[in-house]
Amino acid sequence: MPRRTNTDALGLLLVVEDHYMPNVRNLRGFLLLAAITIAVFGAGSVPAWAQITQISTVVDENGHRTINGFLGLQPLPFSIIPDPGPGGKPNVLAYGLLNPPGLVTGDVDLIVTFAGGGFVSDTLRFDAVTGGGTLFFYSDQDGGIDAIADIVTPFGHYPNFIDLHQETVGPGLFGAIYTPTTGQPGFVAGAPVPVTYTFISEMPEPASLFLLLTGGATLLGLGVLRGRT
Repeated sequence: MPRRTNTDALGLLLVVEDHYMPNVRNLRGFLLLAAITIAVFGAGSVPAWAQITQISTVVDENGHRTINGFLGLQPLPFSIIPDPGPGGKPNVLAYGLLNPPGLVTGDVDLIVTFAGGGFVSDTLRFDAVTGGGTLFFYSDQDGGIDAIADIVTPFGHYPNFIDLHQETVGPGLFGAIYTPTTGQPGFVAGAPVPVTYTFISEMPEPASLFLLLTGGATLLGLGVLRGRT
């Protein structure tokens, strides 16, 4: 599994905060303070771009998304558009990937397994043509419709597809962390460093959000201090 950085962890926290509390400014300030702490104690005198060893993209099923690359942590554009791929639907959550050079088209299925079986919970579809590079996010309706991506997975697949097992990707977060290799869906042939995607399929309940965020910030601080000793 690729090494997770402090900024990747902050990206996860920002996605969780935006998911549940878009109007709570104090929490945004708290996370901003965490970002400043990371910058002060972790960056030193080395330019941020010089530390990049991978490009990290974090997306969930509700339109929340970040990319951390050579320009630092920033949001990705998203929209609801038709998917022209096999079995594609007319109203799919789509993330613009900012014209990645040499993006490989294909599908990634997230599989939930249990004793005696399993099922596809989400399909992440990479399209190298639409918008200069787009990631479509499909999710099933198991447990009801409570997210933008809950329109059921497509009935077709690109010939190029892989399965990933859903796993824990952070405190209370479930999905998959995926670093494609040459020829796999989502691989960016022209990228100078590996590209890693974090797909968040399930989020924690709002009641546990405060503990998640404060605990995550504590871990960020400990990680920074540990790296300085």
